Amino acid sequence: MSKLDRVRDEIDDLFPHSAMVRNRSIAVLLPCYNEEAAISSVIDGFKRALPGARIYVYDNNSTDGTYEAAVAAGAIVRREMLQGKGNVVRRMLADIDADIYILADGDATYDPTAAGALIEALVTRNLDMMVGTRNGGDGAFPRGHRFGNRLFNRILAHMFGDGFTDILSGYRVLSRRFAKSFPVTSSGFEIEAELSVHALDLKIAAGEMPLPYATRPEGSQSKLRTYRDGTRILLTLIKLYKETRPLRFFSAIGAMLLIICAGLGAPLIVTYLETGLVPRFPTAILAAAIAQLGFLSFAIGLVLEAIAQGRREAKRMRYLDLDAVANKS
Repeated sequence: MSKLDRVRDEIDDLFPHSAMVRNRSIAVLLPCYNEEAAISSVIDGFKRALPGARIYVYDNNSTDGTYEAAVAAGAIVRREMLQGKGNVVRRMLADIDADIYILADGDATYDPTAAGALIEALVTRNLDMMVGTRNGGDGAFPRGHRFGNRLFNRILAHMFGDGFTDILSGYRVLSRRFAKSFPVTSSGFEIEAELSVHALDLKIAAGEMPLPYATRPEGSQSKLRTYRDGTRILLTLIKLYKETRPLRFFSAIGAMLLIICAGLGAPLIVTYLETGLVPRFPTAILAAAIAQLGFLSFAIGLVLEAIAQGRREAKRMRYLDLDAVANKS
């Protein structure tokens, strides 16, 4: 055994996942806004867990000392002026090239030591996304947020199919081909929902792993606004459903319009059959117009379904154009 092999074995003993990632470049992505109280410990945690990884912090117009604290902790620190987590993630995925991306928050709620297990699952199971599902008490994961998360999980499953139990988790490991085929359109906290929809829409292999979820350290405050951001997430899911499942979306609208038309027009038809007269001409005209809108909605759905299929195939071809993470030797 050569000296180099002995050194590698010693490293593998100290860091069990090092052999799994030795020939793969890893980038840790930490979008941050006013996380001075926590960012240093997060960076140190990922340094210990993944000694060979590059750690990037993108500061999103922080008004405290987040930027300076991240620089002092040894991260690669950059700024993103467009406010919102989705805008930051879009910039990160565009700027940074790696075989494996670890996306986490800079608030010390996610455990950096779990990154190795997530990467190992990604590589050994030949997946393109691993999601760390959150397990924490009421202090870390308030009941209102827990209820909202379950609600959005059910809405996503109904719209796009089952696949995830924590669609709003911010702790994810992505393959290069997932990251580079993902056209980020979200600007805020709805980015996690969009990541989940991207995987379901392209039928990309993904998995989950339950992980501890900690409370924020003293001095760190949550940026999530329950009702405002919850509404934005719901609207994002509806928008993504319209864009990826347009035939279903517009067929539902068309069906509702035809039901309204039937409700308005049925009494008129009955009267006409009995008397030969058409009463209430304005109602008859309104019913006919609504019927036309209903059939038009079906036609719009058919056209947009063909366009959506073309977009899906383009994203799928971009995804297939890149090597799977398991093929990296």
